[in-house]
Amino acid sequence: MRLVYVIALFIISTSNICSAQYTTSEDSLFNEGKKPATFVGGYGNFFYQYNGNSKTSTINLQRVVFFLGHRFNDKFSFISEIEVEDAKVSGGENGGEVAFEQAYIKFNVSRSSYFAAGLFLPRIGIMNENHLPNTFNGNERTRIETYLIPSTWRELGIGFYTQMDALPIDLSIAVINGLNSSAFQHGYVIRKGRYEGSNASANNLALTAAMQYSKNNFKFQFSAYAGGSVGISKEAADTLNLDSGPMGTPVLLAEADAQYNIRAFTLKALATVISIPEAEKINSAFSNNTPETAYGIYAEASFDFLYAKKTDRKRALLGFIRYEIMDMNAKIPSNGIDDPVLNQEHVIAGLCYLPIPNLALKFDVRLSYTGDQNPVLATPDPSDQKYKNKNSFINLGVGFSF
Repeated sequence: MRLVYVIALFIISTSNICSAQYTTSEDSLFNEGKKPATFVGGYGNFFYQYNGNSKTSTINLQRVVFFLGHRFNDKFSFISEIEVEDAKVSGGENGGEVAFEQAYIKFNVSRSSYFAAGLFLPRIGIMNENHLPNTFNGNERTRIETYLIPSTWRELGIGFYTQMDALPIDLSIAVINGLNSSAFQHGYVIRKGRYEGSNASANNLALTAAMQYSKNNFKFQFSAYAGGSVGISKEAADTLNLDSGPMGTPVLLAEADAQYNIRAFTLKALATVISIPEAEKINSAFSNNTPETAYGIYAEASFDFLYAKKTDRKRALLGFIRYEIMDMNAKIPSNGIDDPVLNQEHVIAGLCYLPIPNLALKFDVRLSYTGDQNPVLATPDPSDQKYKNKNSFINLGVGFSF
């Protein structure tokens, strides 16, 4: 019944953004211009989190990202972002990451079409391309676009983007490197299998495509991904009973999302499904409990309490609520182990105040519900507390971009 309710929400509703419209350095780089120009920008966020079950709290500089772009002329540009997560990276310690989030060349074919070549973000879902902390509600990114659509999902390849002249439709298609199924990890579906531009196998490839329809305050998108997950040689793959090659041991993903806003109200929704038809072979080879199917759906509504008082449309105070449901092992192969903990529901509600469009002060509460723990997967440490399938998290933080 819950699933039917959420599907109904998806059909009848869909958020724009946490803030009013503004121009970033990347926007400035992409604007029409013929002269060489260099732009610097960035974004970041930090937040405090209280865990209701453990009665503990943490505070973390989650990420700071620096943008550097250069326009060579009206045809060629270079776009890059480098990200630092968790404030620092120390040898021998867990946590922290320094990585390029983007590094690609953009070639303008015309005013409405361009190629991207290098490390870029495929157009999949809402947040993969649009994830500035002041443009989404809540301190945490959506669970579905973290664990199912592994944002920010970047790979090496070449993509083509175009806007149709006769219709309000944007199309994109890209060829990128595939995934690494040996790195799949239980509870993360395909997230750990990304190469992210680091020594990626080019033996297996992936094809992504998206169609966006935009009309007035409504936007709808459908996107899909299909790619191989075994990049080793055919001889090595044969010994593991796996299929190699460009689309060997495939991963398939489809998603649809919609966004709509009218005056003070903003609505959005997203649904996605992942299929890994040869998960049984992957489990036999790597014992990583890969599922055959995973899915997720969410719907969100928000209201700007300052809308009626706006004159310059620069300030916003948004109250929001979001409901997410996902099952990261909806279907498991015969050699897999069922984990009801991965069947989850999350309810997130809070406030997002933007004194200026580039700065967001955020407060939210997340209520989390999961299935019971499978004793086979439970940690045998007797000092561990009994698993609780209900939890609450209180988050307070700041997001910014420039």
